[in-house]
Amino acid sequence: MTSKRTRERLVQRLMEQGVSNQSVLEVMSNTPRHIFLDEALSHRAYEDTALPIGHGQTLSQPYIVARMTEILLGAGGKMSQVLEVGTGSGYQTAVLAQLVDQVWSVERIKPLQDKARERLRLLGLRNVQLRHADGGFGWPEEKQFDGILSTAAPREIPQGLLDQLAPDGVLVIPVGVEAQYLTLVMRVGDTDEFKTQRLEPVRFVPLLSGITR
Repeated sequence: MTSKRTRERLVQRLMEQGVSNQSVLEVMSNTPRHIFLDEALSHRAYEDTALPIGHGQTLSQPYIVARMTEILLGAGGKMSQVLEVGTGSGYQTAVLAQLVDQVWSVERIKPLQDKARERLRLLGLRNVQLRHADGGFGWPEEKQFDGILSTAAPREIPQGLLDQLAPDGVLVIPVGVEAQYLTLVMRVGDTDEFKTQRLEPVRFVPLLSGITR
């Protein structure tokens, strides 16, 4: 289940689907996806599919995690400070934490955040700050971010997230309700102008407001 060969097969599938960033592929190979699932589902950890993690949420398909990470890293400059909207199981968080200087991750469902914190600690990832809050508001009092990645889909892109992009910052986010599309937004320098590009159809849980304890 967790053998090197099993993970290598997963990485091979990612490459066949077009993921080419070698740093991303290496992190995907080395990150133990099975620890982000309940034991009953851990035998399916290296399938290229989304899996339930409770509370109506899912562990994203490995291809989507790799693809969104690759887009984030490739679209901008140095990714020192990255905001993640929707910690979930902590898997995407763990992947990001191995590729950028600092990850700030917001989760609205407290039990999920608590589990994610333990998993990140188990992996020794100390460059992650977690916050229990409404992800649509981001982390406004902290700073502007070089990159923002959302693991849940709003109906429309929240203005609060756009406001938190640093000059030339990059936002990767699924957008839509019935039809969702992975969307890339880039801030033009230090202006209020944004370039938006629709990339590919996806299926994510909705970005909901409020918090759950």
